[in-house]
Amino acid sequence: MTDAPPDRLASNPRSPYHDAAMLERGVGIRFNGEEKTNVEEYCVSEGWVRLPVGKSLDRRGNAMTMKFQGVVEPYFLDATEPDDGAV
Repeated sequence: MTDAPPDRLASNPRSPYHDAAMLERGVGIRFNGEEKTNVEEYCVSEGWVRLPVGKSLDRRGNAMTMKFQGVVEPYFLDATEPDDGAV
């Protein structure tokens, strides 16, 4: 495994950017300085995330999403903070 999350990742298994191993490990997203827990897909190099909009579904039963532009900072949830030696 690498120390950095991938540039692009999707939670939908039909997407070519879906990676079950990465999602199982746990990836958190900080978008424009705010923690987001409902991100369907993100791309760091292009600077966007897809977030669900309301409770509406498309014809395949997936949540309807909108693309938002901004600063995307992915990180692994299992990453531990560096130990400063304090007990």
